[in-house]
Amino acid sequence: MPVTVATRVGAAPEVVWDLVADVTRMGQWSPETTRCRWLTEPPGPHVGARFTGTNAYRGRRWRTECTVVAAERGREFSFDVVGAGFLTVARWTYAFRPVHDGCEVTETYTDRRGLMLKLFGIAALGITDRDAHNRRTMTQTLDRLRVAAEAGPRAS
Repeated sequence: MPVTVATRVGAAPEVVWDLVADVTRMGQWSPETTRCRWLTEPPGPHVGARFTGTNAYRGRRWRTECTVVAAERGREFSFDVVGAGFLTVARWTYAFRPVHDGCEVTETYTDRRGLMLKLFGIAALGITDRDAHNRRTMTQTLDRLRVAAEAGPRAS
């Protein structure tokens, strides 16, 4: 089952989408992702674009490669994640829905790892309940994103 977290943001969907889709800023929102870098030219959020993500947890660091699978400004930004260049890991989706005072942002994590990769993840990182862990970090991510979006262009 996917893990989904949502929050309301007092900013237009396009404004919040622009923050999320600029993956080079993901380290500002995510407590686990420390850095992302575009691999494709031109860089930026378009279907087929690739980027790397560097992550850290409890002193352990790892890198993933991601491919954008949806990039509809103000509506959806999604990417697939692979590890070690070929291991299917996850799909991350950010959906944006306008509401009367801004938008609702929904972040969804879909675990696509096989059993062996899940067991390796537990051994390597010590995260026995990845869904609960991600629910916590996703909540933090959306809270940080909301604060930046609502602060306006000077702060974000």
